[in-house]
Order: sequence, then C-alpha cells, then structure tokens
Amino acid sequence: MKNILFITTIIAAAFAVGCKPSTQETTAQQLDKAQAETKAAAQQMRDYTFAQKAEFVTAMQAQLADLNRNLDELSAKIEKSSEAVKADAMPKLAALRDQATQLTKRLDDVTNATESTWGTIKADFEKAYAGLKDGFAQSRQWLSDKIAP
Repeated sequence: MKNILFITTIIAAAFAVGCKPSTQETTAQQLDKAQAETKAAAQQMRDYTFAQKAEFVTAMQAQLADLNRNLDELSAKIEKSSEAVKADAMPKLAALRDQATQLTKRLDDVTNATESTWGTIKADFEKAYAGLKDGFAQSRQWLSDKIAP
C-alpha cells in the first residue's frame, strides 16, 4: 500500500507541473524534473514481488486511468488551439493514445504472469510505462510552448 501511495504521489506531482511553464523553471528544467519523477516511479515499480502482483496491477490500473484522464485534458487543450497547432498535435496525441492502449494490453500480460515470467513481463511493462510517461511529458511541454500566453 505504501508503494501505491508513493507512485500516486509521484505521478500526481508530475502532472501538477501543468501545461504552462513556471516563471522560476525553464522548459528544459521542467522536462528534466518530469523525467526524474518518472524514473523514481519506475524504481518503485521494481519493488513489487510476484506475491504482490495483484497490488501492482491495481496500482497500474489507477495510473493508467489517471494518464488517460490527462490525455483527455491535453486533447481538450489541443481542441482550443489554432488549426496549425491542432494539425501538428493530433498525430502526437494519437500516438500517445496508441501507446496507452498497448500499455493496457501489457497490463493484461502482467495480470497473467507466472512466477517464472514475472520479472521479464514486469520489466517490459515498466519500460513501456516510462516511455509513455516521457512521451506525455514531452508532448505536454511541446503544446505549452506552442500555446504560450
């Protein structure tokens, strides 16, 4: 349970960075911070043993739900932007949604993992999850740069 709360906190902090760059941090600093938080969340994922598989799956389902909600928010911001930004952003958003769908399928693999396949399947999931999180952070930052106030 402690791991679930920690992962949720890390992910919430990553999303709290928001779409607008702060006056104190540059875009590069925000991206570096989001990547560091993703790495920290990935490290916490590694702490789950096969005996804790059900907890891991539950935690990752919650993270995927949060990520999908954030993709919906990003989509809404794209819809409110200029046609040029929409044209550039929609393929990026579609790619992120495809990654999220693939990650959901990988979570099914995690659910069905045996003790002998646990390490490999969990590592594959973690790698895909980190890639999706990084892609989301980069896309959100790209959009923020395009719709700067």
